[in-house]
Amino acid sequence: MVLHDTFTIARHLDVPSNEVFAAFADAAIRQRWFRLPGSEAGYEHDFRVGGGEVARSIFTGLDTAPERLEYRSRYIDIADGHRIVYSYEAVVDGELRWTSLVTVLLDAETDGTRLTRTEQVTFLRYTGDGSADLAHLRGGSVLQLNGLDAALRGTTTM
Repeated sequence: MVLHDTFTIARHLDVPSNEVFAAFADAAIRQRWFRLPGSEAGYEHDFRVGGGEVARSIFTGLDTAPERLEYRSRYIDIADGHRIVYSYEAVVDGELRWTSLVTVLLDAETDGTRLTRTEQVTFLRYTGDGSADLAHLRGGSVLQLNGLDAALRGTTTM
């Protein structure tokens, strides 16, 4: 059995949309706000249609065995300065847990940018009824956008 969900996170960022777009496109900036938790991290980024990202790490929680985490994405559509559409897979210990389609819209506002991130997720493997996994994914997405905001303001993230 699989679970599906869609959620949207919108927020105002105090910088122009071209700076927000650059934070997605430029690997050095992106690594300041997008990374997997844990140690032994690896990262590759190819920001073009057909390109994508691969991020890996080993995460050890309190009283749990280490988990090998892997994130693999592919860019489907990029409209310079305005829209990014990509799919990604989340793999834990070699097992595909979920896959998602994400659309990021950047709309110019008089005092910055309105970022709207919509994710359509399919959980292939989940814990219990899946509600904790969905809450974890949503919370992680909010934390990523908090990191993006901090990176755009030039403060240290994560």
